[in-house]
Amino acid sequence: MPEEPRAEQQWLARMVGEWTYEMEAEGEPGDPPIKDAGSESVRALGNAWVICEASGTTPDGATATSIMSLGYDPERRRIQGTFISSMMTYLWIYDGQLDAAGNVLTVDAEGPSYTGEGMMKYRDTIEMVSDDHRVQTSGYLEADGTWHQFMTTHYRRVR
Repeated sequence: MPEEPRAEQQWLARMVGEWTYEMEAEGEPGDPPIKDAGSESVRALGNAWVICEASGTTPDGATATSIMSLGYDPERRRIQGTFISSMMTYLWIYDGQLDAAGNVLTVDAEGPSYTGEGMMKYRDTIEMVSDDHRVQTSGYLEADGTWHQFMTTHYRRVR
């Protein structure tokens, strides 16, 4: 008999569906924020994974697509995943967990430095504000040990 989905898997399943998004990120110093909008389709892969495929238009008019996978590893008791985008060649590997209240997923990754030199630590948080609204923030770890948030994306379920 199949095992009942765990709380983490049930949380991930809340993401399944069709979404629109609006993103705002820091631009170069002195430049206005970068804004993007698009759509996302999230599907389940069994009870173990969700696959999030997004498509939007960049400020210069190009189409950008991305795919994020997230799943719960019951042996490690961690959420793991990946992220790829048509705008970059790096494969991001996520490792994280839900907060104690079960509302916010925090995933950490290491990737190319935001400044273009070497590697650095990144952190994304995904908060389920409601069944129809989630917010994802992205940040990187500064040299002084503080987290610098550089991007916020609001997702709204299409009804």
